[in-house]
Amino acid sequence: MSTLTERIDGFQRRHAVLGYPIAVIYKFGDDQGNYLAAMITYYAFIAIFPLLLLGTSLLGLFLQGDDALRDEIFNSALGQFPVIGDRLAQPDELSGSTASVTIGLLVALYGSLGVAQAGQHAINVAWAVPRNARPNPIVSRLKSVVLLLIAGLALLATAIGSTFARNSDVLGGPIGSMPGWVIPVATTVLFASIFTALFRLASAYDHRLRSAAPGAIAVAVAWHFLQQVGEIYVREVLQGASEVNGTFALVLGLIGLIYIGAFIVVFGIEINVVLAKRLYPRALLTPFTDNVDLTEADKRAYAGYVRAQRHKGYELVDVRFDRRTPRSEATRSEPAEDVPAEDVPAEDVPAEDVPAKGTRLDDDPVDLEPEATLEVPADPNGFAGRGEDAWTDD
Repeated sequence: MSTLTERIDGFQRRHAVLGYPIAVIYKFGDDQGNYLAAMITYYAFIAIFPLLLLGTSLLGLFLQGDDALRDEIFNSALGQFPVIGDRLAQPDELSGSTASVTIGLLVALYGSLGVAQAGQHAINVAWAVPRNARPNPIVSRLKSVVLLLIAGLALLATAIGSTFARNSDVLGGPIGSMPGWVIPVATTVLFASIFTALFRLASAYDHRLRSAAPGAIAVAVAWHFLQQVGEIYVREVLQGASEVNGTFALVLGLIGLIYIGAFIVVFGIEINVVLAKRLYPRALLTPFTDNVDLTEADKRAYAGYVRAQRHKGYELVDVRFDRRTPRSEATRSEPAEDVPAEDVPAEDVPAEDVPAKGTRLDDDPVDLEPEATLEVPADPNGFAGRGEDAWTDD
């Protein structure tokens, strides 16, 4: 590395104010967070139209006879979704046949379960939960139903609460005289609480509830600003556009804002993981080259990525880091010099019928490179012991 790069690297390693955000960005890239966000976006887009139509139709049935309160709740609930809220808050047009409602319900169910499943997958990838420690297909879908119920009830309660807070006639008090910042702040706090609970419940990794709070707060604040962006988009782009152009603008804007929202959620999850597992500071050039001195956080992160691919509890994985001749400069006919490797130890758990470390299996079709040794603890939780490489949220 050049002298300037070494200085920057050393500075960010010594100062968490710079090293921590860099580590979050690197972790997001390691987990391919943009693809995780795209998967959430796909299912959310499928679900959002029929889900909103069904939700507002049901509210219309329950709130018949009180048009003022019904309209207020419609606007508040739909207002939580940028762009789409201002276009669908028209109760008079929310009627349909039994067949259309049934089809809409099925599509909404498919998309909603997909969102919850994709969210669970993103959280488990971020926390590096081994494959064998994640919920099975049946349990994960039941868990998705619970998460959807919690999220839906929380959103409905938030919408109704904000409606009452803004309507002094309903409460019969001087609520309308409150400062304008009170309701946005209260809504943000409620959303932060909701995301904290969802982040904890959706994860198969056992960690404290407080470990889910930092990212949830960041997501809630970012979501508030995303709503403002949606309102600007509606006002500046959709209003005044022709019917055809407005439809395309609505769809494209909705996809874009859903993706940004999903991106924010995944990034918030990474904020929690890096902070709870002390995955910082990282080597500045670690995403770009092998010619780099790894930090202890780098080793813990890379060891976690390997162990996350474990499919069976009796599959043994032992991760080592060996700074020998780079593979590009070595040949398979000329093995590298035998230099002791830096171990990232796994938990000592006895395993039956497992060859000793370093034993070569001639009938094994997989020819392991000298610098990679696989050995796996039968850890039911899928994580290393609380040694130097242990991931903790203390």
